[in-house]
Amino acid sequence: MIHSFDLKNSFLYFFSANTSQEFLKKCYQKQNLDQAEQKSYENSYPFIYYLEHGQVYYEQAEKAPLVIKPILFFYGLVHLVKACILTVDPNYPETTSVLAHGVSTRKRKKQQYNFFQDEVKFQKSGLFPYMGEKLFHMKHLEGEKTTMGELFGQIPELNYLYSQTEGRTTFLEAKLEKDVFILPRMILDRFHMTESRFVEYLQSKSDFNISFQESAELDLKFSAKNLNTYNYKPIRYSPDAGKFFFPLAKDGLIDFPELLIHFLLLYNLSMIARYETEWWSELIKMMPNKDYPFIQTFLQITSSKGPYLIYQYLADKKH
Repeated sequence: MIHSFDLKNSFLYFFSANTSQEFLKKCYQKQNLDQAEQKSYENSYPFIYYLEHGQVYYEQAEKAPLVIKPILFFYGLVHLVKACILTVDPNYPETTSVLAHGVSTRKRKKQQYNFFQDEVKFQKSGLFPYMGEKLFHMKHLEGEKTTMGELFGQIPELNYLYSQTEGRTTFLEAKLEKDVFILPRMILDRFHMTESRFVEYLQSKSDFNISFQESAELDLKFSAKNLNTYNYKPIRYSPDAGKFFFPLAKDGLIDFPELLIHFLLLYNLSMIARYETEWWSELIKMMPNKDYPFIQTFLQITSSKGPYLIYQYLADKKH
């Protein structure tokens, strides 16, 4: 189990044209794509450059002042995401429409602007819906929207900050013992569900088969066999803590892969850093409310969690 993530060396395995070409060929053959050999040769260098550029952005963001960090992290993540897309779409980018961001936000913020209620809206075309479909088989995201508060509620590492600032938890720990996840039974009260209803709910949000185990104890146990990935939605993993967590928010984001959550938060923060100079500067200098600790903590988390989620996606492809 990875406890800390080494960004500097994590993608080194791929920084060889031979390795990348073999890796991409394997990816294309698994999907029965035409011309797997030729396409893997053509894409081996673009694949390496996406990873390399992404890594450089992250390394520079670590050294940069807070005022421009979100912009560097966002473009770093964009490059890493494009490397992932190349593993499933050898012709990317086929049209210019997939190059847009694929999300939008209100450019000029209203009076009495509330960061936690600020919305991002999903567009019909562009990188966000494209990565949702290609990497995670999610379709029809167009027209949906979400708020910064809902997005923060899906980051397990922010759980502690929520309990400190608001006196509420956003996640419960899900212990993993020999392919069995264990959740405290109190989760039924939090969700206002019976055990059987919760099982149904969990199965509807999961992308792996769940079999519940009868337990006389005060815990809910369910089997999660044959999992070689850390993407067991709706359960989220924190590499720093080395633990799994179950989100307590029942909103529509519970079945969003965490990579999409980081993308949306960084998109909006990068737009604010670019276009809302006055609000952004005041936030950083004055620290007037809870926005600052949440934004600052999230940026510390995403600096390693973003590349970690990309690494896990690519590592799964190697199996």
